[in-house]
Amino acid sequence: MSDIPENPKVSRKLAAILAADIAGYSVLMGADEAATVRDLKAHQVVILPMIGEHRGRVIDTAGDGMLAEFGSVVNAVECAIAIQTIMGERNTQVEEPRRIQFRIGVNQGDVIHDESRVYGDGVNVAARLERVAEPGGICISAKVYEEIAGKMNVVCQDLGLHQLKNITQPVRAYRVNLNEPFPDSPHIEKPTLSVPQKPSIAVLAFTNLSGDPEQEYFADGIVQDLITELSRISELFVIARNSSFQYKGKATDVRQIGRELGVRYVLEGSVRRGGDRIRISAQLVDAGTGAHRWAEYYDRKIDDVFAVQDEVVRTIVAILAAHVRKAETERARTKPPNSWQAYDYYLQAAESQTIFSASFTTEDLYETRRLVQQSLAIDANYARSYALLARTHVAAWQNSLDSDFLNPAALEVAHQFALKAVQLDPSLPECRAALGFVLAWKRQHEASLAEIERAFALNPNYVEWRLGLALVVAGQSRRALDVLEASMRLDPFYSPVACFALGTAHYTLKQYEQALIVLRDCASRAPNLRGGHIWLAATYARLGRMEEARAEAAEVLRINPNYSTAATTRRIMGFKSAEDAEHFFDGLRKAGLPE
Repeated sequence: MSDIPENPKVSRKLAAILAADIAGYSVLMGADEAATVRDLKAHQVVILPMIGEHRGRVIDTAGDGMLAEFGSVVNAVECAIAIQTIMGERNTQVEEPRRIQFRIGVNQGDVIHDESRVYGDGVNVAARLERVAEPGGICISAKVYEEIAGKMNVVCQDLGLHQLKNITQPVRAYRVNLNEPFPDSPHIEKPTLSVPQKPSIAVLAFTNLSGDPEQEYFADGIVQDLITELSRISELFVIARNSSFQYKGKATDVRQIGRELGVRYVLEGSVRRGGDRIRISAQLVDAGTGAHRWAEYYDRKIDDVFAVQDEVVRTIVAILAAHVRKAETERARTKPPNSWQAYDYYLQAAESQTIFSASFTTEDLYETRRLVQQSLAIDANYARSYALLARTHVAAWQNSLDSDFLNPAALEVAHQFALKAVQLDPSLPECRAALGFVLAWKRQHEASLAEIERAFALNPNYVEWRLGLALVVAGQSRRALDVLEASMRLDPFYSPVACFALGTAHYTLKQYEQALIVLRDCASRAPNLRGGHIWLAATYARLGRMEEARAEAAEVLRINPNYSTAATTRRIMGFKSAEDAEHFFDGLRKAGLPE
């Protein structure tokens, strides 16, 4: 869209540009290409005429994208809202994993215009804003917001300045809130303040849980002293009491407080006083994510209330400062490499890695490695790239992709890369997870579980199907169910391999009916995934459905005519539990798969 044609007939004009694409389009296409194309065409029949109804003109509908031009900003935003509203209604009739959700960006700018297309930064900003929008959401530029203010009853949230790819100047973005009823007059939430370079914190008024309003002074005194002592630490940026106490007694999301005060951390707490004892609780929250970084409480006797207050304040400040420094160190480690080009290569590799998916090919393997090596050539100490590289070698070891198939040397290479990732950054859960995953296939189950636990401790929400599968192999299938179900809930466009992993957990727990449901889903979405048919054959055999078990065994041999349980599956599935192993391999024998 940025290539400007050399055409004497082009002209410039001010226009509103609506750009849309489909969230997770590659995942939908990978799961069922024909159905995705069919669904998209059906939606377009409804959506494209709406652009004309709002006095717009369709410029392009290539692939999963959609580009339209409007003479009126109001018309463009009204059209975007109408599209997302109708798509929300249409998606209620579709299963969640198959829903097509558009992300829409709207910008106003000077564009170069010819007889069929528009070009220039005005178009490019709209296209980049769509990437900022949530699935099913709308993101608009500051120019668009200024135009619709006073003309449309919409609620907008200031998302702050964004450095958009290939756009020189940062662009302020706003989210159109489609979930709130429109107010009587247009308004915008309080603007986002930029976060200072140094660690920044706001100490909120502590809640008085004593049931005695007279004790309010004590809670407020604790906070005042905390703010004073924290302000003495030169490397901290501390919000003044007057601002942080604006939220006293209000149920406000700490993420909103972080945006409105422009801070990275929020300290909140409570004071409960009863008889001759007092309990003071405090917790540090990451204002960007809402995640808790630290929490502690202090029980004391009130012999000298001021001495207690001083002691608790000094203790909290010392511990708090240490935790803020630790969090800032982690944040620095997880920042992209110094070179954005290195980071870009890593992102391309991560995007391309459909590792262990049904469609993963030798070409995919080598392309992923090439991109990762490009990243490491620029920044040789980027831990995430090593973790990703480790996964490619596990993929080569587990799948018939090249000479590394079931070659112990390939697994050892994966192990070395995973160790390197952890050594470079032990605080990244994906590095710990990569090491835990490799150790599972090296049959070092206790070490694998230890790394998995470390990954969960670093981020309880870091759940993915690989960790679930490693837990199954390690004999913790019930735990694996929780991890896999959480993973699929957090990623509605989950890979068919997630179904495969969930099926293995149900099978080992002898929950065959539940295993059958997800394994059949896996086989239908990924018909060439050998593992799905192997476990499905064993499941059918356990249910006594021998004809279907033999049919699945035939599918395994179709995919790999030279397959034998001893040569392949026994070497890959290194169960910790001998009982789990016999339970599985006996099912394969019953299904008629060759030993």
